Amino acid sequence: MRYLLSFLPEVEEDAVSAYVWYEEKYKGLGEEFLRAFYASTAEIARTPNLYPKIYKNFHRKLLKRFPYAVYFLIESGAVIVYGLFHCARNPYLIQEKINNRPS
Repeated sequence: MRYLLSFLPEVEEDAVSAYVWYEEKYKGLGEEFLRAFYASTAEIARTPNLYPKIYKNFHRKLLKRFPYAVYFLIESGAVIVYGLFHCARNPYLIQEKINNRPS
């Protein structure tokens, strides 16, 4: 079963911010980052229960090659992506951010 995938508006800001940072470091690296992000979300849509719950009902999928993680909820046949965060961030700050994002 493929789940319906949706993103909170803040996730676009998360992705663009990371894209800009990587693109400034090396031309084309930002594009690779976005490909890794969208490939990860496609995997999540196919098999969301494969990824562990990290906090309350939030699941986490680590991106390949980049130190970022996608945080999402599974709700009645849908996957809602709440955030894309760098793995070096304080986990309590990540929890605070995903709690304060409107669903």
